[in-house]
Amino acid sequence: MTLVSPRLWEQWANGTVENVDRATAERFRRPSTFGAGGSEPYAQALQSDDNVLYLHGNRAGADPGTPMRVSTMHAGRWSAGADPIDHSLLDGAAGPVLDIGCGPGRMIQAALDAGLSALGIDVSPTAVRIALAAGLAVLQRSVFDDIPLEGTWATLLLVDGNIGIGGDPDALLDRCASLLAVDGVLVVEVHRDPEHDLAYEGTLHDAAGHTSDAFPWAELGVSALCRRAAKVGLVQVAEWTRGGRSFARLARS
Repeated sequence: MTLVSPRLWEQWANGTVENVDRATAERFRRPSTFGAGGSEPYAQALQSDDNVLYLHGNRAGADPGTPMRVSTMHAGRWSAGADPIDHSLLDGAAGPVLDIGCGPGRMIQAALDAGLSALGIDVSPTAVRIALAAGLAVLQRSVFDDIPLEGTWATLLLVDGNIGIGGDPDALLDRCASLLAVDGVLVVEVHRDPEHDLAYEGTLHDAAGHTSDAFPWAELGVSALCRRAAKVGLVQVAEWTRGGRSFARLARS
């Protein structure tokens, strides 16, 4: 398996892929991405031992008295090496692999360990800098920007809740469908409640009081995911739960 350097990925990105719909790209090229802005708790968590984060969410149109949703996230898991559950996501996978919202790059390294060519994309400058320092192929960009090898990716990864990117799962799934090869697969980490289907405005906080700007986010269970995926011609070919985490694998119908 030939592995591809970050420089070559960048050359492909700048010279050999068609432009995506610019209205869609501009819509998601906003500064209000996951954990960004404000006092940057996400970036700080990636660089420190104090890495517990709290995702606060308010659903649009909710009554003023509705309690804010709070979820706890452990950024240390994103920065650590891939665990057995992470590695299992690549069992039987083919390359090239694109990790969407790759963070510091643990799933890219897992793919390389499995002998697969892999690229990560992330909008966080800090996450990209950490991944590049580790020698991983990562580009700083949104999934809605130009991506190398569009329409030829064998495996796409949306793990760690990244189905929430942009707060619009329909747009994200449609974009993923355009990136996939004809026989490619999309692996999505989903909410443990199969019917869960929630979009909201979130802010990220840490114990030191750092707070991000507000950003759009979403959460889907497997049943909700499958209903939305069907709109763009993707169907579920597998679902499973392991170690308290739930996943689905989608392919073209």
